[in-house]
Amino acid sequence: MNEEIYRRLAQHLDDLPAGYPATESGVELRILRRLFTPEEAALAIHLTLLPEEARVVARRAGLPLAEVAQRLAEMEQKGLIYAKHSRSGGAPQYQAAPFVVGIWEFQVGRLTPELVHDFEEYAPHLLQVWEKTPQLRTIPVGESIDAQMEIMPYEQAEEIIRDQKLIVVAPCICRQEKQLVGEGCGKPLETCLSFGSGAAYYQRNGLGREIDQTEALSILRQANAAGLVLQPGNSKRAGFICCCCGDCCGVLRNLKQHPQPSSVLASAFFAKVDAELCISCGVCETRCQMEALDVYDDGVPVVNEARCIGCGLCVTTCPSEAIVLKRKETPPPIPANTAMTHIQLGKARGKMSNSDLVMLAVKSKVDRLLAK
Repeated sequence: MNEEIYRRLAQHLDDLPAGYPATESGVELRILRRLFTPEEAALAIHLTLLPEEARVVARRAGLPLAEVAQRLAEMEQKGLIYAKHSRSGGAPQYQAAPFVVGIWEFQVGRLTPELVHDFEEYAPHLLQVWEKTPQLRTIPVGESIDAQMEIMPYEQAEEIIRDQKLIVVAPCICRQEKQLVGEGCGKPLETCLSFGSGAAYYQRNGLGREIDQTEALSILRQANAAGLVLQPGNSKRAGFICCCCGDCCGVLRNLKQHPQPSSVLASAFFAKVDAELCISCGVCETRCQMEALDVYDDGVPVVNEARCIGCGLCVTTCPSEAIVLKRKETPPPIPANTAMTHIQLGKARGKMSNSDLVMLAVKSKVDRLLAK
């Protein structure tokens, strides 16, 4: 019976836009067994993409409200689901969290060697989801942007920061993961920035600490110095910015194995080298996280645009200013917000249509009315 509930939960997570693909080894089930009790797994399958009060979930699950309310609160604290709490003191609303970006990132500070081992085995299977439509996008570090370049506010990390009222910083789950098994890269750990309701979730559940804009901007500067790629969610209204390294980041490490990383991460830019200015120092090669620079006999690097993700790290440390960022002729379209990102991803995976969205909204409304 327990095994069956974990299979149902795995299918439930895979039916969400971000996906949770099955494997031959069953490692995805091992991960769920490590994270969820059977009772939590049985309750999680009744959560949807829409935020709902415990009374609605209790009716759907056929369980007493008090039991469900307590269990949902505990599951939020364990990072197994997402929740929104009203500032006015209304009842919390709960919704299903995707595995990535979501449940896995919420395990920061809770990792075990066994869980890390299972995730390392599982992470490559997520590429089949990422290839459908990007969940992340890459934005250039501020110092790499030419003042004359056409650039939108949502493409500038500094502008994203200045637009936030609540900012929380947390340890990078990927570098924490590698550090736990003795493979850490030594780069800054406390660099994961979240905003708005996501920041409130992290703060409420002890996953990070609140910081002001000044400290957040300082973290961006540290990230550039350490050679970290800036990756917000793939929407104009970013809920977070990850500062990622090619040594530890599950996304970047697996993208290195992809023949065209630029097709998996949404980016509006690519790097270009001026051969006449290049002094063949090799610094850009060490900074590139995607191995996008090919060096030939003359020592001048040539950018492989299929691999370049437009992060700008090679630009900021070029001593001869031979590398610049160029804007793509046709930049990828960026969804307006996270909800639209998920809708786009769900449609690309064949998991969601317009009629599915309508039915989900109708079902949620009916359940809310019946649960009064």
